Amino acid sequence: MRTINDVTITEIALDQMSSTPNPRLKQVMAAAVKHLHAFAREVDLTPEEWLEGIRFLTAVGQTCTPYRQEFVLLSDTMGLSSLVNSLHDKRATGEGTQSSLLGPFYRQDAPKLELGQSIVAAKSAGQEIALYGRVVDSDGRGIPHASVEVWQPDETGNYDLQNHDPSVMDLRGHFHADPEGRYHVRTILPCGYKVPMDGPVGDLLRAQERPGARPAHIHFLIGAPGYSEVVTALYLAGDPSIESDTVFGVSDSLVVEPKRDPGSPLPELPSIRYDFTLAAAKDGFSGRVGADPSQITKNGR
Repeated sequence: MRTINDVTITEIALDQMSSTPNPRLKQVMAAAVKHLHAFAREVDLTPEEWLEGIRFLTAVGQTCTPYRQEFVLLSDTMGLSSLVNSLHDKRATGEGTQSSLLGPFYRQDAPKLELGQSIVAAKSAGQEIALYGRVVDSDGRGIPHASVEVWQPDETGNYDLQNHDPSVMDLRGHFHADPEGRYHVRTILPCGYKVPMDGPVGDLLRAQERPGARPAHIHFLIGAPGYSEVVTALYLAGDPSIESDTVFGVSDSLVVEPKRDPGSPLPELPSIRYDFTLAAAKDGFSGRVGADPSQITKNGR
């Protein structure tokens, strides 16, 4: 028997895990154990603090529902989701549009719409705008019939599925670009909002004196056969939270501003032009960052 103490426990735990047959699982869990143990030593973690951490993580899990993924929110507010996105971008085979957070309100059943239609299914008081551009490859060539999924909050900062009504289809749409990779859609100006503050993650943000604010943005999921998908968002310039996004989603290349544009397919509307670049997919490599959060909760994945 070996003596277990604060110095030896890490190597003893790693030795017991050393028979893990899956090499990637072995690598990931060994690193997790090393860093968790190093964290506990660095802060001299007390039993009371350890138990409080367990209570917090338990509450995070208990807050998850088919319409809310509190663990995704926790990952977002700690910057982990943004870090994973950045690491993912580095694996691409070529230059592509920078990724941003998928967010907790993506749903894979968005209604199929024709180019030029609006994702606003119900009457809205929001300012109508146009989104248009091209989906191109790393050499700037248009990608025919690329898939373009769009979803966003409304003019009050609410997403449709925050109402817990899966039959509501407002502010979501699934389009396909034309043979030249061009797309254009109608929507409304979104409003910034606060992340859900009524759960354990909100309690943590308040304890850190963080306001929980997100700037106004519009989500996109762009894909085509043979290319890595791009999960990203466009953020509206001038939003007061643009420099302090609680979930670290904003980058300079994703900041846009609607303006009158005679080159827009919908010149009567303020327009945002944005061209999305897809990198070629690697064999056996999925380009998607994230998944429908409701399916994570529902299926336990």
